[in-house]
Amino acid sequence: MVNQVTVFVPASIANLGCGFDIMGMAVESAGDILSMEMSDGDGIEIINRTDYDIPASVEDNVMTPSIRAMLAAAGVRKHLKITLMCKIMPGSGIGSSAASAAGAVVALNTLLGNRFSEKEMIEFAMEGEAISSGGARHADNVAPAIIGGIVLICSYSPFEYIRIPFPATFCAAIAHPRITVKTSESRAVLPKEIPLKGAILQWANVGGLVAGFMNGDMGLVGRSMRDVIVEPYRKQFIPGFDELRERLFEAGARAFNISGSGPSVFALCDNVKKAEELCIIMSEHFQSKGIDADALVALGDNRGARVIF
Repeated sequence: MVNQVTVFVPASIANLGCGFDIMGMAVESAGDILSMEMSDGDGIEIINRTDYDIPASVEDNVMTPSIRAMLAAAGVRKHLKITLMCKIMPGSGIGSSAASAAGAVVALNTLLGNRFSEKEMIEFAMEGEAISSGGARHADNVAPAIIGGIVLICSYSPFEYIRIPFPATFCAAIAHPRITVKTSESRAVLPKEIPLKGAILQWANVGGLVAGFMNGDMGLVGRSMRDVIVEPYRKQFIPGFDELRERLFEAGARAFNISGSGPSVFALCDNVKKAEELCIIMSEHFQSKGIDADALVALGDNRGARVIF
């Protein structure tokens, strides 16, 4: 059994418009790299070698509850030394906390001899996600981060999901404005009840989105990737959201939505060249608002978290 492993975990886009808390996809353009060393003893040690701050206390880190849940299930006590070498920017909306939790469980499972299934690893990772989202256990980021592709959560009790491969023509442009939106804050603005009319439209969009992905119909994917429940409340955190949407659709985007809880946004299109054009539009938009932004072309990641050495 090995005692040290290094893993890469891809970034992820959650919700996909209408799929709040039940859909997400892994993208290959960004991710976490972490190393984990296991030895006799007890306790968790986290070393941060990235450019971003992490919680000062190990107890507040999203990796800790996921690790402890897995160790308890395995019935073992070990000392774990985790070194973060590359980190998705916290608060960026492309699965920063999910990548940490997912990376921790994939690394630990490898060190434990791969005794847990991918489903069990997702459930362990959900324990960590609950910290960043104010107590809500959801898998729309951690599931695709672990197994890759597009993931639909069919049920949380009991936990059930299906993995959907990316259509061959899938491509997206992602922009991250240099502002921070905490998941817990973005969840706090959401309504506790929704009108039946809105719920029916949202259900129809989810069905159309899944059918579009399954059939490789990017037109249907674009038409269905609309959110009438969450987006109206969360778009307030993103300067000029409606204005940017209009410009992107005029330029040929198939869809435009908030990535996870924001502030990152993404536009769906059919090819890399178009995605590059959309990246320029998004960067220029945020610059016009006095906000620095990073934009990148994102292709789907069908592999998920993996050991790199």
